[in-house]
Amino acid sequence: MTGFSAGTRDLPSGTLALELKSVNHRYLEIQFRTPESLRMLEPGLRDRIASSVKRGKVDCRIEWRRADTATQASSPDTTALEQLRAASTIVQEVFPDATPLSVGEILQWPGVLRQDADTGLSLEADYQTLAESVLQTLTETRAREGAKLKVFLLERVDTMVQLADAMSPHIPALVAAFQERLATRLRDALGTHEEERVRQEVVLFAARIDIEEELSRLKVHLQEVRRVLEAGGAVGKRLDFLMQELHREANTLGSKSVSNEVSRTSMDMKVLIEQMREQVQNIE
Repeated sequence: MTGFSAGTRDLPSGTLALELKSVNHRYLEIQFRTPESLRMLEPGLRDRIASSVKRGKVDCRIEWRRADTATQASSPDTTALEQLRAASTIVQEVFPDATPLSVGEILQWPGVLRQDADTGLSLEADYQTLAESVLQTLTETRAREGAKLKVFLLERVDTMVQLADAMSPHIPALVAAFQERLATRLRDALGTHEEERVRQEVVLFAARIDIEEELSRLKVHLQEVRRVLEAGGAVGKRLDFLMQELHREANTLGSKSVSNEVSRTSMDMKVLIEQMREQVQNIE
């Protein structure tokens, strides 16, 4: 399900900002856009999100906006300097005329300057407070969308139940009419002296085209969809399975069609099932 939440926490030395954006996805996928100095905060937020969100693609953006009046102390990372020196030596050997790196260029190289103050560790407590608030808001926005999807799905369930209920009383008459037509054709082809064979063929074929059992199973699946939606929780995968079962029964109705009415009902059901299936992909 989709959702958006953002928040900030003002501190004497600057402002900590967090933005969470959730879009529809079949599985849970979490992506971060985080400054290097705040990377150690990612695992905690990832665990928090995973405990609240079971499905969807969540983009997380963490920012640290230093106040203009704040001082920033930093020192070079000796490991990064050694790595940069080794790389520079190799370049000079391959390209003797290459211009050596200046001090300014070295200090601007990513990872060379290590922040000594206001790093992720020093901001962790404030960050946890902010993350709780922003994640709670995201959960609430997703819940509101979930409520809308529930209404959408229940409306289609009701329509499918109405279609099935409207079709059921007509099945015996439709099958009987088809039997009569089939018997007439068989008598024309086999002759009146094969009446017993005609009767056997008609009975056998009538059993194959009777859709009462499919309608009963379809209604059971629709009842289960309603129960799952009313129960709430992480129901996406369960609904995925039920959509497959509904589609199977609707297909069987179409393949056993004995009249234009049954064919139209089967097609209408398939359209409704496809509408539900598309939205079920967005549910946890």
